Amino acid sequence: MDIIKSIESQHLKQELPKFNIGDTVKVSVKVKEGNRERIQIFEGTVIQKRGGGVNETFTVRRISYGVGVERSFLIHSPKIEGVQVVRRGKVRRAKLYYLRDRVGKAAKVKEDSY
Repeated sequence: MDIIKSIESQHLKQELPKFNIGDTVKVSVKVKEGNRERIQIFEGTVIQKRGGGVNETFTVRRISYGVGVERSFLIHSPKIEGVQVVRRGKVRRAKLYYLRDRVGKAAKVKEDSY
């Protein structure tokens, strides 16, 4: 078991971005198109964080052309260039699955004033 932890610790990122559930974030993802590689930004609300260690993930949701789009990211993935917090959200839940049923202004999360 110690061997597994030592191998996993080599792949962990040292500088983790500080964000919580309900925050609006911009995730910079490396996308490979043919032989070129570019950075694509996915902006939305964090609706869940789960797991730990190498398997830690977070899910970001946004509305694109009237359709809800959710995307899950591995925090320690080399494809994640960075996570930038646009605004902090004030929530009282650990998972914001209820946003899936909401449309328009009802799908917004109140801003937290730190």
